[in-house]
Amino acid sequence: MCLALATPAEAYRGAVPILAYHDLRAPRDHAAASIFVPAPRFGAQLRALAGAGYHGVTLSQAWAAWHGGPALPSKPVVVSFDDGYARQYTVAGPVLERLGWPGVLNLEADRIGPGLSEARVSALLARGWELASHTLTHPDLRTVSSARRTREITGSRAALRRLFGVPVNFFCYPYGRNDAATRAAVDAAGYTGATTIVSGIARPSGDRLRLPRIVVRAGTTPARLLRRLRG
Repeated sequence: MCLALATPAEAYRGAVPILAYHDLRAPRDHAAASIFVPAPRFGAQLRALAGAGYHGVTLSQAWAAWHGGPALPSKPVVVSFDDGYARQYTVAGPVLERLGWPGVLNLEADRIGPGLSEARVSALLARGWELASHTLTHPDLRTVSSARRTREITGSRAALRRLFGVPVNFFCYPYGRNDAATRAAVDAAGYTGATTIVSGIARPSGDRLRLPRIVVRAGTTPARLLRRLRG
């Protein structure tokens, strides 16, 4: 699946909101509400976005539009998923497929297994999803040795490329945490850019190694999400 080329009226190259999801189920407690979104609410959120004229794109499509490549629809949005949970295939996959949208899977390499298997990841990629690196084991990269930091950043990209045979152009910091040394390592590894959980809308003029996202929470209603995308 590929995003259709924008018409002249939709030759958009501006800011793009990047949504951040984790597991798509009801939170166990209040503390988990920041990383769990119930499946029915997730579906309602995305249907509301589509109804308001938004179109899903990948990070690479946004980046290309910002740098002279094909333009985007007038209201693009990136829908990204961190870590690698089974429901990202069983819940998000069908919802996005019905909309004709891609997702971006920020995959922790060591989580590939029974829940989100190689076959399931491959199926999502075949539908147009983009694969991004989220390290091998999800450490706080500010707190590990230089050697381990490099291994987590470069090794995860190499592993994902080897397993799935696709470009892995973007990186997602575990917990959104980064510092100058971490960003330098991501840059040295050859990534195009990296996403955080700093709240905001990604812009062409922004820091490519600190792309902001909108973290979607269990209590985020569709109407509130629309308001956040509109700034």
